[in-house]
Amino acid sequence: MYAVLKKYIIILFLPVLLFCSVPEFPVHAELSVSAKACILIEAATGRVLFGKNEQEKLPMASTTKIMTTLLTIESGDLDTEFMVNNQAIHVEGSSMGLQENDIVTKRALCYGMLLPSGNDAANASAVAVAGSIPAFAKLMNQRAEEIGMTRTCFVTPSGLEGTGHGASASDMALLTREALKNPVFREICCQASATVKFGNPPYERTLYNSNKLLRMYDGVIGVKTGFTDEAGRCLVSACEREGVTLICVTLNDRDDWNDHMHLYDYGFSQISPVTLEIPEISQKLVGSTTESIQLRPESPVQIGTVNQDVSEISYKILLSPFACAPVKKGEELGRLEYYFRETKICSCPLLADSSAEAKITPEKNKFMQFLDNLRKIIRNA
Repeated sequence: MYAVLKKYIIILFLPVLLFCSVPEFPVHAELSVSAKACILIEAATGRVLFGKNEQEKLPMASTTKIMTTLLTIESGDLDTEFMVNNQAIHVEGSSMGLQENDIVTKRALCYGMLLPSGNDAANASAVAVAGSIPAFAKLMNQRAEEIGMTRTCFVTPSGLEGTGHGASASDMALLTREALKNPVFREICCQASATVKFGNPPYERTLYNSNKLLRMYDGVIGVKTGFTDEAGRCLVSACEREGVTLICVTLNDRDDWNDHMHLYDYGFSQISPVTLEIPEISQKLVGSTTESIQLRPESPVQIGTVNQDVSEISYKILLSPFACAPVKKGEELGRLEYYFRETKICSCPLLADSSAEAKITPEKNKFMQFLDNLRKIIRNA
């Protein structure tokens, strides 16, 4: 465990605003969205760039499968084959094509949920992970609470209507922000098509993504479509440009493709990428001729900012009181966490910038000489 450095150092080289429920700067008058509710955020900070009824809880249809897929991935063991639950896969609506007694993997089910939006895949995943759909719904709501989704209730893993099932656009943006941190989720949701293997016996087939934005707008990296009669057209997408990722959510939107593209045009016109400057950090050493060693983050951190403005950013340096030599270059010795007020933006491993040898004491030197002499005797024997 690392001990948290006592001081919070406030630096003024970056602007970051807290994720909140209302737009944080004026929206162009010509920006009009047909959705009943929507939100556009910058993913790294959660900064709200545009919102409309974003806190209102509404049915969100198959965008529910973002949570189902995330929990399935987090449950692990993605590539072990198993037989689907035959009752679970008998469900109406969109399907990945599962049939009774099919052999499948959790990874294939994740593709089946995020690409063709298979309700059969969602139900099969729920039973595989939690044993039953009601038990899985409990896991969904527990994870939602951990993420900070306060206007959400999950009843089904697929998004087919259940009493009380719904979420706000703001909550769905929070969920997507969390899901995109998972490399497996991110890899799957960005694919326009994929070859997966299932059946009895399993054989390869191609699944196609229902998210047309992947082919309509440069930089789109997912995420999930949805539709039911009650929810209308729902869409959650993400788009990356110059290292900055925006997340857009629209609920009950008859013109969702165009709305998302217009919102991205607007969002990227407002922000620009900035790389966080790195403070000088050193770690005290014991057992070395060197008193301390310089540390550096594993990689630079980049966020989107508005007008290159200056704002409050704090960071915590998490280090042990000292490190024991020897230390190898690149060895992780701590972490650097960036915050806006109390909200964590990211956490970066701190790596040794050079190596440090252990100090040879007279006693240790005699022992090393003894070992060296012993090796010579053995070689010459």
